[in-house]
Amino acid sequence: MWRYIRIGLLLFILASVAQTAWLARKRSAEWKMTLRVAIYPIAADRSDATRQYIAALDKETFQPIEDFFAREASRYSIAMMPPVDVALAPPVASKPPPAPIGGSALQAIAWSLRFRSWAWWNDTWKGPPPHVRVFVTYHDPALTRRVPHSTGLAKGMLGAVNAFAASAQEGQNNVVIAHELMHTLGATDKYDPSTNQPRRPDGYGDPDAKPLHPQRRAEIMGGRIAISDTSAEMPASLKQVVVGDATAREIGWVK
Repeated sequence: MWRYIRIGLLLFILASVAQTAWLARKRSAEWKMTLRVAIYPIAADRSDATRQYIAALDKETFQPIEDFFAREASRYSIAMMPPVDVALAPPVASKPPPAPIGGSALQAIAWSLRFRSWAWWNDTWKGPPPHVRVFVTYHDPALTRRVPHSTGLAKGMLGAVNAFAASAQEGQNNVVIAHELMHTLGATDKYDPSTNQPRRPDGYGDPDAKPLHPQRRAEIMGGRIAISDTSAEMPASLKQVVVGDATAREIGWVK
């Protein structure tokens, strides 16, 4: 009996989350109101450096994300200003379920449901409900040289980001957060997952540049600055990133 009660409760939670997310997606696609985004920091390890870094986080850490959306939205004549408001939630004590690597579609769906349920139970935000929740797991770079892949879910408007707990990495951390935030709004990847090379033309920041390479900027869903047909580098900050026409169309900036 207890097992059926637990299943019923879980289904109720997921249904409530799905309805809320559907309404948020519908409203956000119209861009008639500021999109509220909450960042939830999580410590990936027991490192003092990680915990001290998280304790020092504040809203200003994520101001470049707001600035990026304001700058790019204005290029597409979006009147709502600011288009995005980023707030910092209290730290979350537990870690989200790890996303499957190279799994089946069924495994991805199962993980999505677990993540959405976990996010509901571990929501530390105490204010107006955010439209998008991004859980950022911070890793000590002295212990972890390469962080796991990050994910953004349009269904549920949730992001699971892995980042480095280092001030020197904040620019690139914000690029990853903005990328996954775009996923929650319906934007799709514009790079080759086998090589991480931006796809041409939609994944290029300046697809009409002559000469084409090296590119000066990254497209947010392309993820990297194309140096040549076979090499690309991570932008240092969102100042080197733009929203291309294809991505703008996917998130409702272009009709």
